[in-house]
Amino acid sequence: VNTPEAAAAVPEIKQRMLDHGCTAPLIGDFHYNGHQLLTRAPACAEALDKYRINPGNVGTGRRRDEQFATICKVAVDHQRPVRIGVNAGSLNQELVVRQMQENTDRALGKTSEEIINECMILSALESTALALESGLRADQIIISCKTSRPRDLIAVYRALARRTEQPLHLGLTEAGMGAKGLVWSSAAMAVLLSEGIGDTIRVSLTPRPGGDRREEVYAACELLQALGLRSFSPSVTACPGCGRTTSTTFQDLAERVQGYVRDRMPEWKAQYEGVENMTLAVMGCVVNGPGESKAANIGISLPGTGESPNCPIYIDGEHTTTLRGTSDELATQFQLLVERYVSSKYVRRS
Repeated sequence: VNTPEAAAAVPEIKQRMLDHGCTAPLIGDFHYNGHQLLTRAPACAEALDKYRINPGNVGTGRRRDEQFATICKVAVDHQRPVRIGVNAGSLNQELVVRQMQENTDRALGKTSEEIINECMILSALESTALALESGLRADQIIISCKTSRPRDLIAVYRALARRTEQPLHLGLTEAGMGAKGLVWSSAAMAVLLSEGIGDTIRVSLTPRPGGDRREEVYAACELLQALGLRSFSPSVTACPGCGRTTSTTFQDLAERVQGYVRDRMPEWKAQYEGVENMTLAVMGCVVNGPGESKAANIGISLPGTGESPNCPIYIDGEHTTTLRGTSDELATQFQLLVERYVSSKYVRRS
């Protein structure tokens, strides 16, 4: 939300979301002029569910505290939480200069990296204190300190977890595109989450032109699910392929099953309890196929090169049937088995 026009559009955006059945909280991201926009557009302030404040660019000198407090007081008036979102790339330069001078004067010997990390922590803690002074309750404040390097993120959040009890939002500022972005985000956040640090997360991925922004959400859900912290959707174990799998049938089927589960999950979740914990397996040869298929709720073991063209099906560890056919036929038959399993194994919601 960066202009008066943007602020004026927020109530309609919120209403359109609700009209389409989307009840996800709408969070306003403010930089530089949030104090003006929120006070001059009360309908915007009311429509938003949370405000993000960047303490590094909310103002300088005395204005910084005044303008930060103004946003906090709007949040108090509308009973909204705030995220104090510190970024390494937009730190308050007065704070950075102060810390660098202290490092020189006291001969502390800190690296520039260590100083920036400490500045992020101080900015977050000082801003939290100011937010509390402005009338916000502790349970209305969440903190984030984002940087672009995993090792810095880990160091900063470990320190934050020792120095505050405020909830923490995890994420890299810029992780990058594709595999690099996924790996860097996972490398940083998996460490912290496994240590019990972090309350909300974002996987920041640079999308390709015309790319799907939902990929960030899918990645975040997969990360939490991989660590056993949350379950959002049935997991699909799929064969990576090797010298025994010269056909593409297992790849095609795995992709179809993954897409099918994603498409069906909204309806399944509305109708059945616990379906998000279901596990599926699409395997490509006799080496690991039967074992992985037996370990899943439903698994199919496709034939590898030179193997009998049979596809045994395992349901809850038991071999129940064997499928044959083309890739399309196998996909249709397997999806039908999944539907039958869901309707028979999971309790319908009342």
